Amino acid sequence: MQAIKGKLYLVATPIGNLEDMTYRAIRVLREVDLILCEDTRQSSKLLKHYNIENKLSSYHMHNEHKVTPKYLDIMEGGDDIALITDAGTPGISDPGFLITRACFEHDVEVIALPGASSVLPALLQSGLPCDKFVFEGFLPPKKGRKSKIEALIKETRTVVFFESPHRILKTLRELEKYAQPNWRVSVSRELTKLHEETIRGRFDEVIQILESKASIKGEFVVTFNTNLKEKDNEGDSTG
Repeated sequence: MQAIKGKLYLVATPIGNLEDMTYRAIRVLREVDLILCEDTRQSSKLLKHYNIENKLSSYHMHNEHKVTPKYLDIMEGGDDIALITDAGTPGISDPGFLITRACFEHDVEVIALPGASSVLPALLQSGLPCDKFVFEGFLPPKKGRKSKIEALIKETRTVVFFESPHRILKTLRELEKYAQPNWRVSVSRELTKLHEETIRGRFDEVIQILESKASIKGEFVVTFNTNLKEKDNEGDSTG
């Protein structure tokens, strides 16, 4: 008789506000045999907040290739594992793809729970069309960066990507070189947190606002559209 295999649960965790946790996610984290996380110290705070007592083990970009076979064996032996990241949804610019692919290759069931992500909140409050969009993760810091930007400015769909605080102005200035009067951009930071902020407008307007700040902190979600008609831009606002 063939043994019943365990499952892999991809569990989204809050990106800032701890209230953004689903009932189902809390239940799964309590019931699985093991929780994989990027930083056990960070995840311990989340588990403590929800009175979840369970085993944590490190799974991050520096060890995922080495330890994935080990955790795959555990699931093939019948144990259920949940994967979480420090914030947001596993696999979205965070570890998750490698172990998910390994599970598919070994007929281990993968269940992805819906939950917190910065992509959709930033898109929805950008004021830009969201019926069609493309998500690019982080842009290449060096190799392939110029060609990637040149491809993105030809997009007719709304473009969404992540950017670090120390590169945000550089990236906006690179995009501004190609900007037409109808282009609009929105940058969001600290989503769901106390100092959440979204700045919208033309590229030069957004750059000017960021340049005026004493310091720039927090990971950004950048949203822009190059295909707006002038009438679509009526009512633009920043802040």
